[in-house]
Amino acid sequence: MKLLKNLVLFGLLTMFGLNVQGQSTPVKPINIDLWQNGLPNSNGKESEGYNEDERNYKPSIWVYLPEKTKLPTKAVIVCPGGGYGVLCYGYEGFEWADYFLTQDVATVVLKYRLPYGHPEVPQSDVYEAIRIIKAHAAEWNIDMNGIGVMGFSAGGHLASTVATHAAAEVMPNFQILMYPVISSDPKIGHMGSFENLLGKNATKNQLELYSNELQVKNNTPRAFIALSDDDSIVNPLNSTRYYDALKTRHIPAALHIYPTGEHGWGMNEHFRYHQQMESDLSAWLRSF
Repeated sequence: MKLLKNLVLFGLLTMFGLNVQGQSTPVKPINIDLWQNGLPNSNGKESEGYNEDERNYKPSIWVYLPEKTKLPTKAVIVCPGGGYGVLCYGYEGFEWADYFLTQDVATVVLKYRLPYGHPEVPQSDVYEAIRIIKAHAAEWNIDMNGIGVMGFSAGGHLASTVATHAAAEVMPNFQILMYPVISSDPKIGHMGSFENLLGKNATKNQLELYSNELQVKNNTPRAFIALSDDDSIVNPLNSTRYYDALKTRHIPAALHIYPTGEHGWGMNEHFRYHQQMESDLSAWLRSF
C-alpha cells in the first residue's frame, strides 16, 4: 500500500512539469537539435515519430546565455527528472534559466530521450550536449573547464551516471544533484526508475553498474547535493551514500538536507527552503 501511495505521489509530482515550457527570462534561447547527422543508438521509439504526448522526446538543447562578461562563464546542462518515464522540463528545466542567468552562468536545458530499457541512450544525449557546448565555447563565451551537469530525481541519476561513467573528453567539471536517484539497492532505491532505465529483467551486474555510489572514481567531479529529509519518494540515503563515496575518494562535495519539502520541489517557490537552497547553490558556484 505504501509503494502504491509513493508511486501515485511520484506520478502527480511529475505531471506538474509536462505542460510548462514558458519562462519569464527575456533572453531568447538558442535551440539546437542533437544528432543532426544521425543517431548513434536507439530506444526503439524514434521510428514512431517524436511526440511528447507519447513521451517520445526529440533530443535537443535550449541554450540561455548571460550578458557577455570579461571572463568566460560556467555552463550547466539541466537534466529534468520524471522517473525515466517522462521529462518534467518546466520546474526542473526551463524555469531554472532565470536563476542561473543572475549568477552569470549559461543554462543548457536538455530534452533527452527516455531509455525504455536502453541506458546508453540518455547518457549519449548528455555527452553530445557537452560536445556541442565545447564546440561553441569561444562563440558563447563559456569556460571549457567550467561545464557542469545538473539533474533532478531520475535526472539526478542521469547526471551522476555521466559524472561517474563518462570518458575523459566528455567528463563534466561539476555536478549538481537535486533529490537524486542514486542507488539500485532495493532497500533504498527508487526501483521504478531502474526498471525504466534497464528493463524488467536487469541483471545484478547491470544494477550495480548503475548504482552510482559504487561507481565513484578519482576523476568524478565535485558535487552539490540538495534534498529534503522527509522525502518519501527517493530515500535520502541515496544522497548520503553518494556523498560518503565522494568523500572516500577525497572529492569536494557539499550536502544540504532541508528539514521538510518532500520530493520534486525543483524551482517551486512554495518550497519553504527555496531561498535558502538558491543561496546555498550560489555560494557553492562561487567557490570554484
